[in-house]
Amino acid sequence: MFARNAARAFTAPSARLFSSSSARQTKVTVLGAGGGIGQPLSLLLKLDPLVSNLSLYDIRGAPGVAADVSHVDTPSEVNGFAMENLDAALEGTKVVVIPAGVPRKPGMTRDDLFNTNASIVRDLAAAVARVAPTAHILVISNPVNSTVPIVAATLEKAGVFDPSRVFGVTTLDVVRASRFLASVSGTTPSECNVPVVGGHSGPTIVPLLSQVAKGKGLQGETYEQLVHRIQFGGDEVVKAKDGAGSATLSMAYAGAKFTNSLLRGLNGEKGVITPTFVKNPLFADKGIDFFSSPVELGVNGVEKIHPIGPLSAEEEKLLEACLPELKKNIEKGKAFVA
Repeated sequence: MFARNAARAFTAPSARLFSSSSARQTKVTVLGAGGGIGQPLSLLLKLDPLVSNLSLYDIRGAPGVAADVSHVDTPSEVNGFAMENLDAALEGTKVVVIPAGVPRKPGMTRDDLFNTNASIVRDLAAAVARVAPTAHILVISNPVNSTVPIVAATLEKAGVFDPSRVFGVTTLDVVRASRFLASVSGTTPSECNVPVVGGHSGPTIVPLLSQVAKGKGLQGETYEQLVHRIQFGGDEVVKAKDGAGSATLSMAYAGAKFTNSLLRGLNGEKGVITPTFVKNPLFADKGIDFFSSPVELGVNGVEKIHPIGPLSAEEEKLLEACLPELKKNIEKGKAFVA
């Protein structure tokens, strides 16, 4: 009952988390399904009508998560795979979502996660390259500004890198921007679809509030506080959880939302446009070859990378602060695989 009601709620115009406008269904694999993001993400993907088969993998706990999620009364089949069965989890998959890795704790930055998560993501990407070289890879593991270049370089080494198939999931920044702007403006998130460009950590997150009617007139302290909250919303959750974790539930929601957007594009739906961190030419002349900007998703994955559009003076300053930090993050990821 709940699953059916939830699925109906998710396809409501105001939420648009899950749309089932196309009939074709797809196998999706979650790598890191036993973790704080992986478990709720797996549940949300079980509710997505475009997922026909859900493959859950982790170094521990995935078979149990799969058994639990498999009881939800939606049509998709669910299978869990233990640590030694990574290849089996990936066989025949169309989309791979990677939330694997350690979570942030109080006082940690996304860069503090690098040493642990970089090797995890590299090894998982190598397995995808070997078993499912044409799969679309959605990277959630932080620091995304570095882990996406790690995935790309790992696939490149294996000779299977296709820039239209590798995505950093920055949807949580968009979700936060919409939610927080709605709170400030006294409206609803559906009226506040804020494009967020750049990267996925602190000052690399650039919300383009001037491109939304409800955000255009914001200025002074109200504007500055809103931008800071969007950029550092993750810290707010880490602090509130007091050492017990990071933004796992909202990240799972954002990950499921982006996965559904990609599945809709892959199934031929037109006009699916959302920001995502991809191989991107917009700032390549500055040595920045990965960047999040509005991307049209289609049957090949990335169909078209849109420009970021006109910026306010404040947004120009935010972008100026973003670029050198983002470049450093990207280079750190590339150097790890070199």
